[in-house]
Amino acid sequence: MRALIVDPEAPGRLRLGEAPDPRPAPGQVLVEVRHTSLNAAELWFAQQAAPGEVIGFDAAGVVVGAAADGTGPAPGSRVVGFAEGGGFGALRAMDVADVAVVPDGVDLGEAAALPVAAGTALRAFDQAGALLGRRVLVTGASGGVGGFAVQLARLGGAQVIAVAGSEDGRRWVAELGADEVVGAAGEATGPVDVVIDTVGGDQLSAGYSLLASGGSVQSIGWASGREAVLPVGSTLGSPVPKAIVSVYNGGGLTDRQAQLGRLLTLVAAGKLRVPVGWRGPWGKIADAVEALGSRSLRGKAILDIE
Repeated sequence: MRALIVDPEAPGRLRLGEAPDPRPAPGQVLVEVRHTSLNAAELWFAQQAAPGEVIGFDAAGVVVGAAADGTGPAPGSRVVGFAEGGGFGALRAMDVADVAVVPDGVDLGEAAALPVAAGTALRAFDQAGALLGRRVLVTGASGGVGGFAVQLARLGGAQVIAVAGSEDGRRWVAELGADEVVGAAGEATGPVDVVIDTVGGDQLSAGYSLLASGGSVQSIGWASGREAVLPVGSTLGSPVPKAIVSVYNGGGLTDRQAQLGRLLTLVAAGKLRVPVGWRGPWGKIADAVEALGSRSLRGKAILDIE
């Protein structure tokens, strides 16, 4: 099959090539992939993977082979799903539990942007608890996860403070519905009840210092690559403990199909916008890597399989 394969000589170590067709296990469907999504984590995995490997988490397409055990969607179904690897291939085998049927009217390309970015944001809010009337701080709000987090927090009834480093990014997150936009977490006014943090470093430290009693930092990423140092005394004196909680939305989860179903329902109803900052054919993977790696991208990068 055609695939984006790891190549140490290519920009971002990814280029179009060929790879063996996947062989589905009994509980997997075979999907003809039409669209995939580029995430920051994949730029890291491309640096670690062996030459010729097919990486990629997100994929949307059409089922061309039903699961041998009789479960899952039938051939011809439009689906989106997640797996740890294989998303950058023209064919992909995916566990039935990690696949959801895409409603009519939802663009398959936009659906491909949901599993990692929107799914991780939703996982964080599920861990944080009810949002109605609470204050939520989102760092890295102009990125893929951040853009979904801003919207999901608003849908949950929260007041949203978004952090974006550039003027363009701040305008962008304001358009997504943020109630307040600042250039750094330290510029926000506290207290806040939930911090959705994709940056780490100083932003995590500042966000933690703003937490109200019983609040939590939902730690999703560490884009800054810098250590987080908590101010002296910031962990003391809270009647209800404040927490820093790791967010995991990777392989082995049992509720992904339901999670994707929730997100697709919101998109189909026009309540959740899929923020797309770059979209093009997968042959232009170098352009997508440049957009994401330079941090100039607003929202998600979608690759259309040709």
